[in-house]
Amino acid sequence: MCGTARCLPRRVVPKSAPTVTYHFRGIIGVEHKIENGLFASRWLLFPFYVGLVLGIAALMLKFGQELLHLLPHIFDMTEQQVVLMVLALVDMTLLANLMLMVIFVSYENFVSRFARDHHDRPAWMDTMDFSGLKLKLLGSIAAISAIQLLKVFMDPDGPDPEQVPWLIAIHLTIAVSGMVLALMDKWSHDVEPHVGSSDGKAGH
Repeated sequence: MCGTARCLPRRVVPKSAPTVTYHFRGIIGVEHKIENGLFASRWLLFPFYVGLVLGIAALMLKFGQELLHLLPHIFDMTEQQVVLMVLALVDMTLLANLMLMVIFVSYENFVSRFARDHHDRPAWMDTMDFSGLKLKLLGSIAAISAIQLLKVFMDPDGPDPEQVPWLIAIHLTIAVSGMVLALMDKWSHDVEPHVGSSDGKAGH
């Protein structure tokens, strides 16, 4: 009768197992490097945001130039001229606000998150996602378009008959696009709770 140790069958380990394991680990390592490289590529967007910041600085200089041009001649200008100059200032302000929203929301959504405990953090950043940014963008663009249209109608020389229809068509297109996007966003938010509830019932 043989001993217990002799009767147990020996476990045969294939000679190729270490090679396969090493090859598999090599593939995983290359995959991780590729993923890390793709993930780090989000920082390529950073120069775009720096360019938008420089654009805001350019708007600030132009705003100051228009304001300095308005103040010395304000008593010599008609009411219509003052309104046109103020509309130009409002136009640049809306555009600067629009660019700032794009910078903040895009950076936080695609590059890196801002510190939540920062004392200067705007309150709207905690409530606006990328979907809300699209609605804000279209709303701001529609407001800018309306200001441009109003400036044309208030021109002392009178509106250009060939230019007005195009401006109205562009403004209506922007407004309708914003309404359609808002309805689609509302519809998607209404559908999500129903999908979640149906999944919960299916799980039970």
